[in-house]
Amino acid sequence: MAPRGTVIRDFKDLEVWQRAVELVVESYRITKSFPSEERYGLIAQVRRAAVSVPSNIAEGRGRFGLRSFLYHLSVSSGSLMELETQLVIAERLQYLTPADAQALMERTAEVRRLLAGMVRALRAKQRRAVTDSQ
Repeated sequence: MAPRGTVIRDFKDLEVWQRAVELVVESYRITKSFPSEERYGLIAQVRRAAVSVPSNIAEGRGRFGLRSFLYHLSVSSGSLMELETQLVIAERLQYLTPADAQALMERTAEVRRLLAGMVRALRAKQRRAVTDSQ
């Protein structure tokens, strides 16, 4: 969720959000080299999916209730899968070098692991809350 010993004041303190923002920046950088005819196609799709990942983490953190946060983390995870699919397509179309594709896929895998860990921790918290209330 956040590095050990870190106090989480808002979504910007979450390591998963920070890594997702880095993924957005890298996605924008890499799509600059795509053909200009992809401006409204694959470039827009890659960027939109990438931006959706940290945006949904932030929105979920800002909502009231654990259930809503978990929902937004799920949406974020879906956007991450969209991004991975689009990166595979971009590599197959040779818009990405294998090295750039690999680097981006490693970043998406890191964000996916962090998201999954956060979801596991929040679901455990949710189960404890239900157990404690009974």
